[in-house]
This record gives sequence, C-alpha cells and structure tokens, in this order.
Amino acid sequence: MDKLYVFDTTLRDGEQVPGCQLNTIEKIELAKALELLRVDIIECGFPVSSPGDFNSIVEISKVVHQPVICALTRAVEKDIDVAADALHFAKRKRIHTGIGTSDFHIKHKFRSNPGDILQRAVKCVKYARRFCDDVEFYAEDAGRTQNEYLARVIEAVIAAGATVVNIPDTTGYCTPFEYGQKIAFLRNNVPNIDKAIISTHCHNDLGMATANTIAGIMNGARQAEVTINGIGERAGNTALEEVVMAAKCRKDIPVFADIETRLISKTSRLVSTLMRMPVQPNKAIVGRNAFAHSSGIHQDGVLKNRESYEIMDPAEVGVNESTIALTARSGRAALNHHYKRLGLELTNEELDDAYDKFLKLADVKKEINDEDLMVIAGVTRSKQNQRIRLKFLQVVCGKGSVPMATVKLVIDGEVCCATSSGNGPIDAAFAAVKSLVHRKVTLEEFLVQAITRGSDDVGKVHIQVENKGNIYYGFSANTDIVTAAVEAFINAISKII
Repeated sequence: MDKLYVFDTTLRDGEQVPGCQLNTIEKIELAKALELLRVDIIECGFPVSSPGDFNSIVEISKVVHQPVICALTRAVEKDIDVAADALHFAKRKRIHTGIGTSDFHIKHKFRSNPGDILQRAVKCVKYARRFCDDVEFYAEDAGRTQNEYLARVIEAVIAAGATVVNIPDTTGYCTPFEYGQKIAFLRNNVPNIDKAIISTHCHNDLGMATANTIAGIMNGARQAEVTINGIGERAGNTALEEVVMAAKCRKDIPVFADIETRLISKTSRLVSTLMRMPVQPNKAIVGRNAFAHSSGIHQDGVLKNRESYEIMDPAEVGVNESTIALTARSGRAALNHHYKRLGLELTNEELDDAYDKFLKLADVKKEINDEDLMVIAGVTRSKQNQRIRLKFLQVVCGKGSVPMATVKLVIDGEVCCATSSGNGPIDAAFAAVKSLVHRKVTLEEFLVQAITRGSDDVGKVHIQVENKGNIYYGFSANTDIVTAAVEAFINAISKII
C-alpha cells in the first residue's frame, strides 16, 4: 500500500469561513494539535494577505517541527518573496503557488489566453524553487479545466521543478467519476508525472468532496488536501476524518495515512471551540450522533455485536463508547442495558413493567435521563447520589473586568463556598466547583441548545467530562444559561462521586 500524504489546510482554507478567524496564539495551539495528529503538511496561511497571516506562519515555524510548513501564494513574485520570508524558521518548508487554468479564470478573471497562463505557471514555479526544493503548484479550477490543456500545464510545471501538482475541484462541481477520470487522464498523458505527487483539493458545494477525493486516490493521487470537520469556503472542504477513516476501513482503497486516529475527536472539538463553529450532530466520524443508536433494532444488534451496525470501533477515533440513546423507538435491550449501567438487575417481569412505563413517558418526553429510569423502576435515588446541590451562584463579568464566580454547594448536608476567576463566567464557576469537590475532571464537551427563540428562552446544556479515563454526562436547563451550565457540570460530577 502507498502512503497517503495528508495536507491539512484548516489554518488557511478552513479559516476563510466568515467569523472563524483565529489569532496567532490560537493558530499555534491548533498547529501543535495537528502535529500530534501526525498530519504530513500544514498549510498555515496566505502570508502576503495580511500581517497576521505572515506572523502566524513565522511563529508556527518556530514551534512545529515534524510536519512540512506550507505557505500559499499567487503566481506573483512578491507573493513568493513574502512566503519565503515567512517560512524562514521552518525546519521543512513548502511554497504552494499557482494560477487558474479553466476558461472561466483565463478569460474572465485574468483576461488572458492559455499560452500566457502556461508561461506564468512555469515562471512562478521556477521562481519559487529559488527559495526551497519543495514547491507545490495548484491549477485553480482544475475541475472545470479541459483535460488536454490541464495536462500541458502540469507537464510544464513539473519540468520547471514542481514536486507536487494540486488538481483542485475549486467550485465543487465535479462528480466522482469525472474527477477520478481527470486524475487518471493526467497519470496516462503527462510523460513526467512520475516526478511529482498528484494532490486532490475538493470542495463540497454539491456534497461530493470526500467522494471526489477518494475517486482521485483510487486513480493515483497520493496527497489529499483536507480540513478538520470539513470546514472551508462556502460549503467547505473535504473532511480529514472522513478520508482517513475511509482509507482505514476500506481495504480496497490502496493507501494508508499515518494519522493518530485516536486524536481525531479531540482535534475536532478543539477546532470547533477555537473557531466557534459547532459540529453538526450527524457529521460523519466526529458528530455527536456518529456512534449513537436510537432504533430498538439497531440497539439490540449493537449490544449483541458492535459490528452489526458500526463499521469502525468508536475508540479508533477517540470516542470511548457507542451511545445507546433512549427514545420512544428504543427496545427492551437498550432499556435493560441502561439499568445494568445504573447497577440495577431487573427480572423479566420487572423489565416488562418498566418498559411499558418507559414507552408512555418517552412518547411525551424527548429525553429520558437516569432520574426518569430510577423513578420508572420504583427506586429513589440514594443520598450518595444526591450529595451535591447548588445552593447559590453569583458571577461578575463584563468588558474591562475579570470574570469572577462565587459558588455555594451543599455537599453531604454541609454548605461549602468558593470564589474563583476564569476566562469567562462559566469557566470561573466551573473552577469554583472543582475547588470544592476536589475532583480532577477534564471538560470534553459543552453544548448549549435553545428550545425556542428569544432572549427569555430556556437554554439546555449538555456536558461531558472525563475523570480517570471514564466519561460522565451532565444535563440541565434554565433561562439563566450560566446557572444551567453549572448545574449540568454538578450533575456530571455527582455521577463520579
């Protein structure tokens, strides 16, 4: 099997999403996470576009050592000069330069002709080779470029020194068959194609980015340009996690990616947090429902044998276990599973009775929690499971002030109080709670959902925390979102204790 080089452009193409811009410190944090994930190339930005992009590439180059650090340019000498300066400290560097090759770009964007564009392509590659040996050329809008002309351009830039040739479906227009055939055409019609790596760069405008990338790989591409969570311009880019796990699960895809897949979910959450861009629940691989089962038939099958309805082990991507969600469509097997998780062994008759009550409640209540299950089974929560209760919460925050929170908890009947600061009112309140319960917990997931609309809406908060390798969930709802968050946090910690 051939190695698939994973080229991550979350920090460049991914950051072009409106409202998702990162500062230099955030970019460094994400670049370090990508290094731990073991991506091969990190495209850190477009240095000529802004001082911020330039500085980020400089600082990332100083602290990230294993991946190739890549900077994007246009086919303009000044762009390349600035990129070379930005990459000065990089241990391994690449300049990514190119120009549009479709009729749409040649005629309307550049108001030029195919011969002139080809000359500019060769010139920019030769110029970039003055600064580094690793030069990637992109033929922008290659997806809508005539194959014969594209082959001429690719042959010429490889002869000029390009080590990687990027064939972008810039507008997400291609079908998998078309894109795969385009890569195959280049493999068969560019005499010096063996001197360079073919790269895919597919956008998701028609929802086919991953399929097109896989089609490109099946036809000879050995680099895939991707982003975490599939973020990017318009409808986004090919998702790293989808390509990597497809290659891992499907033995007929003839490549392997040297990615630490167990860090995929963690990296996904980091990108979502830093870019303030929630991951859709049904997103492949990293969505909160990717390993959740609510149908009774599916739940029974998964509980008997995970592979009945899961093509990969959740642990492979850093998810501790599948979720057996309790809904009106759940069966007895799922209900019994949750009772066993709570330490209750029900007889067949008790389970039948509990199941009848469960279905009636599930028809009118969207979410069934542990407290509901205990009530259904006729069990009152022991004092041990009611040891912590929020008695008082006060927060101070606002522009120009340090966020502070004072929390009073009732723990085993005793009132305890603590005040802490944080990055915001919720972070401060969580710090105060942790100082009182003396538990080392790591916040793994924090999700806020609105029930209706309006400033007086009730907010639902779901929390996932980790303690000693185990995952615990908490939930609460309140018109005061800070209160809801703290109560959900306490709810999760109570399950640890």
